[in-house]
Amino acid sequence: MFRTRIVLLSAAFCAASPHMLTPVAAQRIAESGVVVPRYAEVADLVLGSPVVVDGQIRSAARIKGAEAADVAPGHVRYYVEADVLALIRAGSPMPARIGYVVDVPLDARGRAPRLNKRRVLAFARPVAGRPTMVQLTTLDSQRDWSAELDAMVRRIVREVVAPDAPPAVTGLGNAFHVPGTLPGEGETQIFVQTATGDPISLSILRRPGQDRRWSVSLGEIVDEGAGPPPRDTLLWYRLACGLPRTLPAESLSAEDPENARVAREDYRFVLDQLGNCRG
Repeated sequence: MFRTRIVLLSAAFCAASPHMLTPVAAQRIAESGVVVPRYAEVADLVLGSPVVVDGQIRSAARIKGAEAADVAPGHVRYYVEADVLALIRAGSPMPARIGYVVDVPLDARGRAPRLNKRRVLAFARPVAGRPTMVQLTTLDSQRDWSAELDAMVRRIVREVVAPDAPPAVTGLGNAFHVPGTLPGEGETQIFVQTATGDPISLSILRRPGQDRRWSVSLGEIVDEGAGPPPRDTLLWYRLACGLPRTLPAESLSAEDPENARVAREDYRFVLDQLGNCRG
């Protein structure tokens, strides 16, 4: 019966690609010495996972043969059952124990790791008609638990489910630059398109003898005093990871060449200030 369950689950879950997310090798070392993923990697996981579970693996059975034919080199596949210690994100109640299929890397000696009793964070989605099962968002979207990672996941979940959560960026709308009365003075405004249609706008101010300043506003009213978003927040992630690398020509179709040039410079300034979201 246990073998039958493994076959059924692996057939259903192998449709999820194990290669969509940044590998654990891209993680960084926190001040405490614990390896913690970058904010963008964790945000990717949370945004793609309607279920996030803090759990402890109770049993793990190795999956071999045809059901593991697509496992990435250096990885092995398991069917695990885990006790739910905490339900961090879910749309409905879940049982105290869940099962899922996961791909994990070999250990430092090239051997299959022991998963029993390991505490993990699982990023998943529910399985229709199987209340005790979840499907990992990708077959490797399980992470070893740490206090630092747990805190980051919970913070991002709170940001994502907040009523005023910033939407995903889908492109750029109109952009324009208005020169001031003094040389080197002016303001650029860039309107950001979003998945929900809710407005986001960028404002860049130039003042003679001062550093350029920029701000981001959510809503119809441009708030120049809002300032840029703090790094490692959901709004920062939406912009740093979602904004196009260049300001498209159609956004500046109504501008003369000089104003368009300044607007492009100001947009590049914003991108540089945001930094590489995965760097």
